[in-house]
Amino acid sequence: MDLPAWCRDHLGSEPAGVLYERASISSVFGLRLADGREVYVKAREDDDGRAESCLAAQAALAARGFPCPRPITPVTRVGALAVHAEEARPGGAVLPGSSPAVARRCAAVFARLMELLAGVSVAPPVPSPRWARWDHADPGPWPAIGFLDARDQSAVPPFVVEMAERLRARLLATRLPCVLGHADFEAQNLRWRDGEVWAVHDWDSLAWQPEAALVGAASGAFANDSPPGLVPVESSAAFIEAYQEHRGRRFGEEELEVAWAGSTWTAVHNARWEVLHGDAPVSLDAVREQGPRRLRLANA
Repeated sequence: MDLPAWCRDHLGSEPAGVLYERASISSVFGLRLADGREVYVKAREDDDGRAESCLAAQAALAARGFPCPRPITPVTRVGALAVHAEEARPGGAVLPGSSPAVARRCAAVFARLMELLAGVSVAPPVPSPRWARWDHADPGPWPAIGFLDARDQSAVPPFVVEMAERLRARLLATRLPCVLGHADFEAQNLRWRDGEVWAVHDWDSLAWQPEAALVGAASGAFANDSPPGLVPVESSAAFIEAYQEHRGRRFGEEELEVAWAGSTWTAVHNARWEVLHGDAPVSLDAVREQGPRRLRLANA
């Protein structure tokens, strides 16, 4: 991708300096343009057409005053890449910790986010991100991820595979309706200032899954920075409880079970990732320790 040419064509000014650069699932460039503006340009492969829906939802929330960067271009196609620019929203700090108190603060933000998304109408961004894609049609418990599937799967401990199978069966058994939600609600994607949330990032990780499952996923992962792990069970419980309070609606028995299943699925996905990459077993150790209790709460 010719970044200067893209900026000239779509922003009317070329980059004068690079403020930030990260390459992961998306490539993100923080730029100072020659005209003085600071912007972020994001590019990612998007064969499934999710990008337009995600960006439309992000724009809708920004217009409603939610603290997220405002898109300043539509999605453009550069070969296989979906590319857009958004305003810079610098500053703020990561909120550390995984205590129940931190869980309740994060749950209040997630409840506000989900309430606003409930009023947004976009084409469902499917398939969901791979760590929230338990509803895939691929063989086995995991969604197909070519570079991961090519590795020696015998290295994955049997208890991780069994847990994935049980959690997926519980999540697939529900008939709860799918909604739009943020599937990567983690500390690394949030910034706080003066005790209030300042920015929520990573809007290309929206998913189309049951509300309770999305709440559960956030309840297990809200403290993730690097490396990702799994918060204590008591902190997930505090998150799920606080979310219901802020939404003004109690979950039924099935919703609570689905939430607990969702709370563990991402960590099991991450445990497999760790093993196949030879990383430190942060998620692996957490699911080994907490898995039996979370499975019982999920009725899985």
